[in-house]
Amino acid sequence: MATYDLEEQEQLDELKTWWKMYGNLVTAVAVAVALAAVSWQGWNWWQRKQSAEASTLYFVVQQAVGQKDAKRAREAAGELIDKYAGTAYAGMAALLSAKAQIEAGDGKTARAQMTWAADNAKDEALRELARLRLAAVLLDEKAYDEAAKQLAAEPGLALAPRHAELKGDLFALQGKMAEAKQSYEAALVKVDAAAKLDGNPHAAFRGVLQAKIESLGSAK
Repeated sequence: MATYDLEEQEQLDELKTWWKMYGNLVTAVAVAVALAAVSWQGWNWWQRKQSAEASTLYFVVQQAVGQKDAKRAREAAGELIDKYAGTAYAGMAALLSAKAQIEAGDGKTARAQMTWAADNAKDEALRELARLRLAAVLLDEKAYDEAAKQLAAEPGLALAPRHAELKGDLFALQGKMAEAKQSYEAALVKVDAAAKLDGNPHAAFRGVLQAKIESLGSAK
């Protein structure tokens, strides 16, 4: 029994020695882990709160657009961008409101919102869509150099046909008929490639492209 007590005492002494050497480190690590866990939970809570509040404002934008209330859509989208720019809802709200502003004849606000979405939307596909919509508006305003800047980079496959079509429109408006025809033909090829992936023949879009090609005649 004495031997057992002695062994037990030696183990206690070793533990005390070890704790003197490493106790502060162990405590610091434990505290750091606990703080990290609390911070992570707090971050997740904050993210959920941001998303919920942003979705509420996005619903307001949707309602305003549906009611053709461009002013309310503009204000709600502006608030969403100001307070929740890091959420996916901000880019969607900017594009949705921009559509309402165009219909209301406020091209300046529409351009500003599309530009914001093109530069800052959280999702890359949404940024690409914003650039294409902005390019289309700029073409209507004959701002060809600015439109060309928006069309400088080709988007993903889903938007590639529309991108090629807009480039064709730009060339046609600049009197570059051969380049326009090439772009429209490229758009047709990309429509067919997209159709193989999504199973949609995009017949209406193909018809528009064919008409544009035919309108150019034998441009070379």
